[in-house]
Amino acid sequence: QVQLVESGGGLVQPGGSLRLSCAASGSIFSINAMGWFRQAPGKQRELVAVITNGGVTNYAASVKGRFTISRDNAANTVYLQMNSLKPEDTAVYSCNTIPPLPGTWGQGTQVTVSS
Repeated sequence: QVQLVESGGGLVQPGGSLRLSCAASGSIFSINAMGWFRQAPGKQRELVAVITNGGVTNYAASVKGRFTISRDNAANTVYLQMNSLKPEDTAVYSCNTIPPLPGTWGQGTQVTVSS
């Protein structure tokens, strides 16, 4: 089974940037698609970005044009570059396979956008 560990979150001012990393303990070469999710307090977890094994990407409308998902299969790592951050981007960000596997959710990494 693949185990996932997220990192790279922190406190940033509006308009700033962060790069999140999702490191997998197992190989992701055979996994068709990986995704980044986020969950704010009192809200449902939402899917924000997806990347397939072939490099095809999709984004939620709220982040399109600002976030970029990438995948390094050799390093077993998925990244999320976040630019032009807004306060509404504040959430715990997690990665998982697509479709997500309930038993593989990590602790996530907190992103706080505030002045």
